Amino acid sequence: MRNFDPTFEPKEIVGVRRLEVITGVGGRRAWSNEEKGRIIAETFAVGANVSAVARRYGLRPQQVYAWRQLARDRTLALPSEGAQGFVPVIAAASEPAPLAATPSGIIEIEITGTVIRVAPGVDWRHLREVLRAVKAAR
Repeated sequence: MRNFDPTFEPKEIVGVRRLEVITGVGGRRAWSNEEKGRIIAETFAVGANVSAVARRYGLRPQQVYAWRQLARDRTLALPSEGAQGFVPVIAAASEPAPLAATPSGIIEIEITGTVIRVAPGVDWRHLREVLRAVKAAR
């Protein structure tokens, strides 16, 4: 057994009084964009607490808020499941079609050059799957 002498005083033996063992990740961690997107998607969920999500992953809330800002600026992509939200609707000025040719209540959605016409009463789950398929096909 060796003696530890932190005082550097000759002939005086001082034992170790306290020993700290540091475990966990040391230094900076590298997070992939997929991991960042998954973490940020959790913070955008209804009722989510950014500080709680940050603690769960061993991050500081400031870092998570910075990643959220990157997601808002579209520099960081969110996973497709977490990116559900509103789709911008653009109303274009055009000549109205004759009333006889357009049944009332039909909604037209244009995504990536594809026009989808939705009749009243369509199942929203089915429409969601159609929109996802069109978006994935771009």
